[in-house]
Amino acid sequence: MLQQSYTHYFQRLREPRSVVDFVLVFLLVYTLLKVIRGTRAAPMAAGIAAIAVLYLFAATYDLATLEFILRPAPLYIGFAIIVLFQNEIRQALITFGNRVRMPFLLRHRGQFGEGVYDEIVLAATTLASTKTGALIVIERAVGLRNVIDGGVQMDAELSYDLLVTIFNPTTPLHDGAVVIRAHRVAAAACFLPLTLNPLLSKDLGTRHRAAIGITEDTDAVAVVVSEETGLISFVMGGQIRRGLDATKLRAAILDALEPAARPDAAEDKQASAETENVKAEARGQRLDVSKNTSAFTDL
Repeated sequence: MLQQSYTHYFQRLREPRSVVDFVLVFLLVYTLLKVIRGTRAAPMAAGIAAIAVLYLFAATYDLATLEFILRPAPLYIGFAIIVLFQNEIRQALITFGNRVRMPFLLRHRGQFGEGVYDEIVLAATTLASTKTGALIVIERAVGLRNVIDGGVQMDAELSYDLLVTIFNPTTPLHDGAVVIRAHRVAAAACFLPLTLNPLLSKDLGTRHRAAIGITEDTDAVAVVVSEETGLISFVMGGQIRRGLDATKLRAAILDALEPAARPDAAEDKQASAETENVKAEARGQRLDVSKNTSAFTDL
């Protein structure tokens, strides 16, 4: 009887719909494993799988006591998955939703304009030169209304001067994140959810963990300036890239938010990088002149 069931099953695998069914299950399992890889969900999933295997072992070899203890477990596995993996489930649904609507809605691609990126890059490099901590979150397709409502709403035009002023340690708004929506600063002093990933380096502080946390829960990207080292980091999809210069940071932002590069994109990036260097040198010269004037006055 069992052999006939297997024979019937393998015969059905030859049907086209069975092939489609197998491919869909494979993609579902692959996506699930990709989502939980490297997160705290991986060891939890392994633990649940171990309990399931142990229960099958007890049922197969008629281990009455062990089977009696583990028998209620399958009834609660569904609830346990929802409770333990709520962050991973939310991230998977967000990722799936973005991929489904990607062909129809590309609002977050190319929505700002390259001039806005230059303001962010210039502000980040300036803050890094003085080791001033900063956290800039750029909203994409998934709205950050809950984060914006928890901060100080501004709705101001984005500019280099505004960002540098906000993160000045002497201002009330420097503690927290700045959320950018389109070409405007939506809010400042926003508090973000911290990542719970146990595999992160102990060198990462609260600011970096907040940037990773918001990019795990949403499709936003974040720029972080370390207060201790002055290093610039770019965070996307829970993955952090550290030690970026102005050129690499701008390329990372463009790659995340802009459409496919145009044939002359390389020339545009090179020209923009040269412009940034000129601006940085000009600002550095102004600072040097200011310091010299101050020193001359003291004398």
